[in-house]
Amino acid sequence: MTSSSLPMDAKKMRKKSSIQERRFARQGLLFASPWIIGFLGFTIFPIIMAIYYSFTDYDMFGTTNWVGWENYIDIFDDRYTGRAVKNTIYIALVGVPIGQITALFLATLLNKKNVKGMPIFRTIFYLPTLVPAAACALLFLWVLNGKNGILNIALSSIGLKAPGWLTDPKWTKPALIIMDTWRCGGAMIIYLAALRSVPETFYEAASLDGANNTQKFWNITIPYIAPTIQFNGLMAMIGAFQYFVQAQIFSSITDYGSNAAAGGGPRNSMLFYCLHLYRKAFKQMEMGYACAMAVLLAIVVMIVSYLIMYFSEKKITYSVE
Repeated sequence: MTSSSLPMDAKKMRKKSSIQERRFARQGLLFASPWIIGFLGFTIFPIIMAIYYSFTDYDMFGTTNWVGWENYIDIFDDRYTGRAVKNTIYIALVGVPIGQITALFLATLLNKKNVKGMPIFRTIFYLPTLVPAAACALLFLWVLNGKNGILNIALSSIGLKAPGWLTDPKWTKPALIIMDTWRCGGAMIIYLAALRSVPETFYEAASLDGANNTQKFWNITIPYIAPTIQFNGLMAMIGAFQYFVQAQIFSSITDYGSNAAAGGGPRNSMLFYCLHLYRKAFKQMEMGYACAMAVLLAIVVMIVSYLIMYFSEKKITYSVE
């Protein structure tokens, strides 16, 4: 082969390689097309339409009238929005930490070695997570019953005053937190996996330096599993902003008198943002208003998620030498 033919061969090889790459790209897109079509049709398109309808007066059956920023202004003028936001913040700032601390505590206990029957204990603590949220809410309507609930019976048996979990506005949100904490098995399993990955040599070195269990936990365990804490906390916070199923079931059974219009239980103490959004959309048929609420919620969740990531990144180490 002469030197003059080398450039021609190189061009042919590059052309052949380019044809193969395009063919592989087409095949890849073909196999991924079901997901791409579903993503565009069931995620991107609804988001775009929700943003559009948030600027309209739309009830799903009549005509669509452009109203501009009126829906967004009405959200801040709505007398129930403030209550819904406060209840949602309560769940996010009180319920999420309690749930995460409980999950981490249980994971720490289940990480103990040389304990007989540990797989059985892990299974028992994880089982409540398998109960659907709706079924769990129906179960706790019985558990938290003010007269015949097993929790109040247990409290009364030891001389404590049994609160009206479902009827007293002061106790409705703690009742929801108790129920959600019972279902913390998902976060617990993730924490347990993180705890199992902490090298034993770290604890052995700390023991040689005279560190006790508390010092080991705060100076070794917590820094090592910090990324897991960040992930679980962020997911739980996003879930708190979308709090709906449990409140819908609880409030639908415990609504009284004038509260029935708002649908938030005793004195609207269980009127959360997503529940208020749902009632506006499917009870009062104010779909444009509900879309505006959804857009605002998405913006708030993105901002809060960014702030959590921004401030936590400074204190998290992803690799330990």
